[in-house]
Amino acid sequence: MANLNQCNFIGNVARDCELRFTPSGKAVASFTIAVNEQWTSNGEKQERTEWVKCTAWDKLAEICGKMLTKGKSVFISGRMTTNQWDNKDGNKRYTTEIVAYQMQLLSPRESRDDSVFTPQPTPLDDTIPF
Repeated sequence: MANLNQCNFIGNVARDCELRFTPSGKAVASFTIAVNEQWTSNGEKQERTEWVKCTAWDKLAEICGKMLTKGKSVFISGRMTTNQWDNKDGNKRYTTEIVAYQMQLLSPRESRDDSVFTPQPTPLDDTIPF
């Protein structure tokens, strides 16, 4: 049985991206994008906004930290993950987010060449035959 965990979103950055570093120095960026949906029901226009939490790591995180500011239009591709924890009252809490592996800025650029970033896979050892 084949499985695929891939999500693609086009939306607007809800607030400036937050860039942090782990104690080991690994970059991690957190941001939220607003994805709007419009439809007509019984002749009335309807609209809904979904707020999509995103996280990026390493070089992509650094680029997101520089480029993703509130209101910018962006394409994000990644995988969905759900985290679980217990709050201070002992109740289970959940959050779902997208771990981004590709980002493309759709808003006009300010003379930057790095609006698209897709990390390259680590090369395999040459001794492994295909």
